[in-house]
Amino acid sequence: MLNAKKSREQMRRGVLELCVLSVISRSEAYPSDIIKEMDNANLLVVEGTLYPLLTRLKNAQILSYRWQESTSGPPRKYYSLTEKGLAFLKELHDTWAELVNAVNSTTKNNSKK
Repeated sequence: MLNAKKSREQMRRGVLELCVLSVISRSEAYPSDIIKEMDNANLLVVEGTLYPLLTRLKNAQILSYRWQESTSGPPRKYYSLTEKGLAFLKELHDTWAELVNAVNSTTKNNSKK
């Protein structure tokens, strides 16, 4: 049986990569800062979802990271976009714009029902 909650979760997962890369593109980011910004935007993401995504993007050379010593615990890993990552993010933004236009075009008459 289909339900709207599961569909909503799938849609959010589909845009997670775009949103995470957009956050990192503004300034290098520590994972908990990414989670906080996503939460503030009402796009809930947990560490168990974020860390594998960051690792996959690092392995694809979309992200790089640097270690920074912390005064309150172990060193922290801060992520930033590589040149390849910047190009990839632009492609994602272009794809997103096309998708939004297509969805708006096909659903505009249904929103009144």
